[in-house]
Amino acid sequence: MEKRTIKRALISVYYKEGLDAIANLLYKNNVEILSTGGTYDYLNSIGIPVTAVEDITSYPSILGGRVKTLHPKIFGGILSRRDNPSDATQVVEYGIPETDLVIVDLYPFEEYVAGGYSHQEIIEKIDIGGISLIRAAAKNYKHVLIVSSKEQYGSLLEILQNGAATSVEQRLNFATLAFNVSSHYDTKIFKYLSGGTSVNLFKESETEGISLRYGENPHQTAHFFGNKESLPIQLHGKEISYNNLLDIEAAIELISDFSNTTVAILKHNNACGCASAKCLKDAWEAALGADPVSAFGGVIISNKEVDTDTAAEMNKIFFEVVIAPSYTVEALEILKQKKNRIILLNRGDLRSPNKFRSMLKGVLVQERDSATEEESSLITVTKQSPTPQEVSDLIFANKVVKHSKSNAIVLAKDSVLLASGIGQTSRVDALKQAILKAESFGFSLKGAVMASDAFFPFPDCVEIAHKAGITAVIQPGGSVRDSESIEYCNNNGVSMVITNTRHFKH
Repeated sequence: MEKRTIKRALISVYYKEGLDAIANLLYKNNVEILSTGGTYDYLNSIGIPVTAVEDITSYPSILGGRVKTLHPKIFGGILSRRDNPSDATQVVEYGIPETDLVIVDLYPFEEYVAGGYSHQEIIEKIDIGGISLIRAAAKNYKHVLIVSSKEQYGSLLEILQNGAATSVEQRLNFATLAFNVSSHYDTKIFKYLSGGTSVNLFKESETEGISLRYGENPHQTAHFFGNKESLPIQLHGKEISYNNLLDIEAAIELISDFSNTTVAILKHNNACGCASAKCLKDAWEAALGADPVSAFGGVIISNKEVDTDTAAEMNKIFFEVVIAPSYTVEALEILKQKKNRIILLNRGDLRSPNKFRSMLKGVLVQERDSATEEESSLITVTKQSPTPQEVSDLIFANKVVKHSKSNAIVLAKDSVLLASGIGQTSRVDALKQAILKAESFGFSLKGAVMASDAFFPFPDCVEIAHKAGITAVIQPGGSVRDSESIEYCNNNGVSMVITNTRHFKH
């Protein structure tokens, strides 16, 4: 395997940590080093002989440092094809020093965006020279080695410890990493300038990935891509799985729609229990009572601090995950009694503006469903208006149905989920499932309310619901036969409100 000897290196980096070991090995191997600005000063300070880029180009750094390396003598030395006779002639003709190694990193654009700097300060951290050097060296990997991140210093040191020479396979590997760096950088700039909310173009890039135990099933591999700030803080328990993450996101999206004290229990991305109350313990007991069977092995989420009394009650059942904005010291100790129980600290609203799903070798992109109906959103379409308590329950039920798999029906009373019918191919089947489930746990549906994630195509659902005891209904409306459902309600003393907002969740 033929190797190319490194005779000249260009080093221009923002981060200097770890550079000393590399520079010393290059010097030991008689490699000439070119450098700029702060990197030049740093190498001089540690006793490494270095040539300033300005001495090669005969141009100083200009425009406040915006232009330093953008010169034919620099880029010609990187891009020249050593096996091309015409290139070789021009290199001699124009006195271009050929460069065999380029070590460059990029201005910390993402750090400046995250750090709350001004727009102009962020713009100045859009790297021009660095990104150009990286792309040039990566393009010419047949002859040049490109090191585009301090994360690659360890691999470079391994190479240099065996002499200053590289194989084409090594250079190709580094070039591939370089284009990953450059494409990620450009994507982050695009997202910043566009506001990060455009769904007309699909551009996503994440360089930090977490390997999961497996996917939805043990025979499937899986990874999570996103930075650590994309996840709640884990305080205790086993490694989070793929399915855990799906439930965690569903739980956070649901609880984010509630401001009053609320607890929800989720299984397979759907709420099997949800309740709002004045105190957390009452909310927990009501949520658990909705379906204690499904709660086994579920995910619990609260929008208030978990106190000692609530933790003691929670600890009586087996569940996989608990999520809350905070825990008392005593509550945390109680919940930690189960070694594998995953305890998470919710950082707040982690919902992204867009939702993605792989589809037919492509990607579907849509805005997140951020609509949440309140009392002002409700339009009464029946002669009878809902009572104040029914209005409160209708809003509660509508929030739960929004986060339930379609077709979905939710039955609720006194801000407690009594039962839901989810993922059915028929809305009638969803309602019948909900009624049967409520009755199986001994709930009376007299005076309860019903929420539907989409309109009723026929009046059969309101008739079935009324006969089960339902007195108020909330639905988006929009069916050509809405009048039939409204007429049934008017004839039977049931109130109905519409929202004009459908909440399908497939």
